[in-house]
Amino acid sequence: MPAYPFVTLDVFTDTRFGGNPLAVFTDARGLTDGQMLSLAAEMNLSETTFVLPPEDPANTARVKIFNRTAEMPFAGHPTIGTGWMLSQMGHGADLRLEVPAGIVGVTVTENGATIAAPRPLSLGAELPVDIAAACAGIAPGDILVSNHRPVEATVGVNFIFAEVTGEALTRAAPDLAAFRRAGDGDPDFGDRLSLHLYARDADRIRARMFAPNSGTVEDPATGSANATLAALLLSLSGEASGAWDIVQGVEMGRPSRLRATAHRADDGVRATVGGGCVPVLRGEATL
Repeated sequence: MPAYPFVTLDVFTDTRFGGNPLAVFTDARGLTDGQMLSLAAEMNLSETTFVLPPEDPANTARVKIFNRTAEMPFAGHPTIGTGWMLSQMGHGADLRLEVPAGIVGVTVTENGATIAAPRPLSLGAELPVDIAAACAGIAPGDILVSNHRPVEATVGVNFIFAEVTGEALTRAAPDLAAFRRAGDGDPDFGDRLSLHLYARDADRIRARMFAPNSGTVEDPATGSANATLAALLLSLSGEASGAWDIVQGVEMGRPSRLRATAHRADDGVRATVGGGCVPVLRGEATL
């Protein structure tokens, strides 16, 4: 039976068993999409990645990203962790990863990596305040709307963003039934209804992300969401660029630290996100 090697690592941390865990299958040649999905479900992490040869030889690798239920067009900690792992395998410090959403540039340092999101900021539909509050298990008045109402935004994968009070962020708890109702009620969201809550303290941000419809009740660190958040916040300001330190995962016992930046470019607002990477396990799967 063919064996497929994998490694696990913790991303957005400098301490083992912190941050967001990731599994990387470093040579996925021969695996079908169905097998990849089965392996991701078995790993039971927020995402698992599978490395394949690039379609364009100018790029480093093609990367397929699966959560527990589906393939994703882009995700933050999977591309950061995969890029860092490929660098450790001899692929250099500047990588280009092909994902369905586009090309993700990865800049690797000794202890971590930073990625450039593959697309400029794009805004979508608003989610009614009462529905967002019900999903988060908080009151509608806990959601702050002076800067923006709960709104869908993306730099490669879609999230709903809602600013909340610091106290509400701490006590938020996803209501699975409310998420199912919200997903069933709007085909644009469905299984991909992902709610990113944040509370601001100047340039420091605390965040939590809930996506139970796709199997992630809460995520310890969501790079793609926080890159999008940086782009969204910059778009609401008059500044040319900005940077934010973001903490996530504290309520889960897996504290994560992210650095997100955004800048205005010719094609819109572009964003980056980065953090540390710590290797944890090695193994192989036989199929």
